[in-house]
Amino acid sequence: MAGRADRSEPSAMDEEEMVEYNHGSTVKKRAKREGEATGPQAEAVAVAEEEDKDMSVERVFDGKPVPPWQQQLTFRAFVVSFFLSIVFSVIVMKLNLTTGIIPSLNVSAGLLGFFFVKVWTVALDKTGLLRQPFTRQENTVIQTCVVASSGIAFSGGFGSYLFAMSQKIADQTQETNAAQNIKNPHLGWMMGFLFVVSFLGLFSLVPLRKIMIIDYKLIYPSGTATAYLINSFHTPEGAKLAKKQVRLLGKFFSFSFLWGFFQWFFTAEDTCGFIKFPTFGLKAFQYRFYFDFSATYVGVGMICPYLVNISVLLGGIISWGIMWPLIEKKKGDWYPASVAATSLHGIQGYRVFIAIAMILGDGLYNFVKVMFRTTIAFAKQVKSKNSTLPVSEDGQKEPTPAMSYDDQRRTQLFLKDQIPQPLAYGGYVAVAIVSIITLPHIFTPLKWYYILLAYVFAPVLAFCNAYGCGLTDWSLASTYGKLAIFIFGAWAGAGHGGVLAGLAACGVMMSIVSTASDLMQDFKTGYLTLASPRSMFVSQVIGTAMGCVISPCVFWLFYKAFPLGTDGSEYPAPFALVYRNMAILGVEGFGSLPKHCLTLCYVFFAAAVLVNFIRDVPGKKIAWFIPIPMAMAIPFYLGPYFAIDMCVGSLILFIWERTDKAKAQALGPAVASGLICGDGIWTLPQSVLALAKVQPPICMKFLSRATNVRVDKFLSPK
Repeated sequence: MAGRADRSEPSAMDEEEMVEYNHGSTVKKRAKREGEATGPQAEAVAVAEEEDKDMSVERVFDGKPVPPWQQQLTFRAFVVSFFLSIVFSVIVMKLNLTTGIIPSLNVSAGLLGFFFVKVWTVALDKTGLLRQPFTRQENTVIQTCVVASSGIAFSGGFGSYLFAMSQKIADQTQETNAAQNIKNPHLGWMMGFLFVVSFLGLFSLVPLRKIMIIDYKLIYPSGTATAYLINSFHTPEGAKLAKKQVRLLGKFFSFSFLWGFFQWFFTAEDTCGFIKFPTFGLKAFQYRFYFDFSATYVGVGMICPYLVNISVLLGGIISWGIMWPLIEKKKGDWYPASVAATSLHGIQGYRVFIAIAMILGDGLYNFVKVMFRTTIAFAKQVKSKNSTLPVSEDGQKEPTPAMSYDDQRRTQLFLKDQIPQPLAYGGYVAVAIVSIITLPHIFTPLKWYYILLAYVFAPVLAFCNAYGCGLTDWSLASTYGKLAIFIFGAWAGAGHGGVLAGLAACGVMMSIVSTASDLMQDFKTGYLTLASPRSMFVSQVIGTAMGCVISPCVFWLFYKAFPLGTDGSEYPAPFALVYRNMAILGVEGFGSLPKHCLTLCYVFFAAAVLVNFIRDVPGKKIAWFIPIPMAMAIPFYLGPYFAIDMCVGSLILFIWERTDKAKAQALGPAVASGLICGDGIWTLPQSVLALAKVQPPICMKFLSRATNVRVDKFLSPK
C-alpha cells in the first residue's frame, strides 16, 4: 500500500492472482502440447499449428475491425471520461483525506465506462443515428483517461505533501523558522504547479515502450487484469455479466448515497451522528474502537485482500489497545502532564513518529527489494538479448518458439502507430524548461538547480519504478518522494526554507515517477486490447489535463466546506502531518521528540524491516500469515475505527464466497464499487450544504448512565 498506497496495491494482489491463474492455465496447456512433440522443429510447428482456439482472445474478435487511432478517441468517450473523472476524483480525495488507503479503481472505471457508453450507443442505435459502434479500444481510452485524471488526486499530494505546506498542519508541529515554510492552498498556484509537473512523466518513458512491453514482456498485473476485464465485456457472454454487474452497482450506489443522506440529519456537530456510534462501549470508544457505519470503507474492505484488512486491525490493536494506554500512564514522566493531547511533545508525538518509522522501514525495505529484483531481471534481459540461440545436445541451434496468433496480432498493431521520438524527447525538454523557470516562483526555497538535478535523474528513477511495477505491481512513487524530501530539504537547510523545499521536491519527483509507471500500465492494457499507443498517449495527456483542473477544484471544495487536518475530525488528512514531520526531521534532526520516542522509532523501524524480510523468506509459504507493516502503521495515528469497517467488508465477502464463490468473485467488485461511489458522491451535496451554512437538524450523542443522570438533573425544571 505504499505508493498508490499508497494507491493500487491492495486490489492489485487480487488482480495479480487472477492474471497468474489465467497465465498458469495457458502455460500448462501449452507445456502438455509441447511435450508431445518429437523434436525441436516439431515442437515449434505444434505451437504454431495446434494452438487451441478457445485459448485465443483475438480469434474471438477476428470479425471486428480495429478502428484507426483517431476513431478510438471519440467525443462521447471524453464526455463520459470527464464526468467519471469528477466522480472518481471525489472518491480518491475523500479516501486521501481520511485514511490514505486507496484501492485500485480501474475495474470500476472500466465497468462504468462500458455502461454509460453502451447506454449512449443503444439509444442512438434505436433512433438510427449511431455512426460508430462501441469498441473495446474506446473502452480502454475511457478507462485510461479516468484513471489518469483521478490519479492526480493522489500524486498531487492533496492529502500528503501539498496540504503539509499549509498553516493548518504547521500549527500542529514544533519547528523553527515555520513562517518561511508555509504555503497555504490556493486554486491558482495548485493548478499551475500540477500543470508544470504532471506531464513530464508522460514523456520520460515513451521511447522505451517497445522494450518494456514487447522485448521484456513485463506483465504489469493490474494493467493485464484490466485488459482481460475490458476484453470480456465486449464478448457476448461478457456483456451479459457486465450488465448484471452494473445493475448491482447501481443498487448499492443508490443505497450508499441515501444512507449518507440519512446519516447527515444526525450530525449537527462534529461529535454527533452514526460516525460516533460507540459500538463496543464507551471505554472502547475513547480509544477509537467503534464501527462508524461508513459505506466507503466497507466497500474498500471488500476490494482489499484479507491480509491488508487484518494488518490494519492488528496495527490498531497494538497501538490503541496496548501501547498508547501504557504510554499514557507515563504522563508526567516521559512527557509533561500539562501538554495538550494534540501536541507533538505529548502522546501525539509517539503516535506520529512511530508511524513514520514504520512507513520508512517498510518503504526502505521494499525500495531495496524491488531495485535488487529490477537490476537482476534487467541484467538477465540484456544478457538474453545479446546471447545466441540455444544449442541442443547434438550441437544444432534450436529454433525460437513460434509466436502465438494473439502475440503476432498485438505486436503488429502495437508497433503500427509509432509515437515520434522527437515528440517524446522534445516534450520532456520543453516541459522541463517551463518547470525550471516556473517552480521557483511558486516555491521560493526551491531553487532552479534543485529542479534541474531532479529532472536529470528523474527518467532513470521513472524507468526503475516502471520496470519494478511491471515485475511486482508495486509502485514506489511515494518512496521516491520521501527520498526527495530528505535530500533536497537537507540541501536547502533549516534557515532557507528547507521544509517547504523538501515538500515541493517530493511533489516534483512523485508526479514524474507515478505518471510514468501509470502510463506504462496503460500501454500494457492497450497492447492486450489492441488499442493504439497513440490513442493511449493522447488519452493519458487529456486525462492528466482534466485532473490538473478537477482535482484542485475538488480539494478546494473539501477545504472550504470541512475542517481538514484536525485529529478526530471527519477528514484528519493523516499523511499531511506525517509528511511535514518527515521534512522537519530531514532538516532539523530529532531534537524535538518526546522522551524514549526515538528509541521506540528505532525498534519499530527495525521491526518493519524484519517483518518484511520474514514475509519474503523463500521456500516457505508464510507470507499470507505475516502482517504488512505499511498497513499496520496507518492506525497508529488514526485509530482502528476504519479497520473495523474494512473487516466488516471482508467478513461480508468471506461469507458470500462460502455460500457462492463464483457469484462473489464476479459480482463482489461491483457491490464494493457501488458502496464506495455512492458514499463518495454524497460528499458533493454535503459540501454544498456546508458552504451554504445549512446545518443538520439533529445531534445524536451517546452518554454514560452517570452523565445522562447529571444532564437530566440540569435540564429538569426546578
